[in-house]
Amino acid sequence: MRDRINATARRVPTAFLYIGGAILALWLLFAAVQDSLGPDPVKALEQGLGIWALRFLLASLCITPLMRAGIRLLKFRRALGLLGFAYAALHFATWIALDMGLRWGQIAGDLTKRPYIIVGALGLLLLLPLAATSWNGAIRRLGAAAWNRLHRLAYPAILAGAVHFVMIGKVWTGESLVYLGIAMVLLVLRVPQSRRIPARAT
Repeated sequence: MRDRINATARRVPTAFLYIGGAILALWLLFAAVQDSLGPDPVKALEQGLGIWALRFLLASLCITPLMRAGIRLLKFRRALGLLGFAYAALHFATWIALDMGLRWGQIAGDLTKRPYIIVGALGLLLLLPLAATSWNGAIRRLGAAAWNRLHRLAYPAILAGAVHFVMIGKVWTGESLVYLGIAMVLLVLRVPQSRRIPARAT
């Protein structure tokens, strides 16, 4: 089974992920315009983009545990991370432009007073340098060790995204707690790997 999955993964171009991510975003936007997402399409669009951002980011964290199990999907990790960032940015932009209507005074107030918005914005800010350096030239310029250290920001960023999802609701839901639990398990699985990186570099 592992060999079959690995063989299939080698044949699938990474571009398919980007295309699929773009189609999904366009579908969410189209559904919102057509009022197919429920009574509050703007809120549904905002939430849809946010939950898919978290899904893509969690999927990127799954790559290393899967590799330890012999399933090699490493070539998809960058695409999953970038899609997660893109959806998080669209989620934030939807909140600013459509939900808040570009009311900058109120936006600034929410960014400093509402804890769940602060946590979500912090997660997005942590993802910015990762997206900016997710290309081969950045690895050469920064050096592999510095690049690896920088990209560990993905861990608190993803945790912030999961906590943001939990905090959005007035009450905790089973769905939000499942996502938070998955994020925490995946981060715990990453701890031994991240601790071994400096030893190998040394």
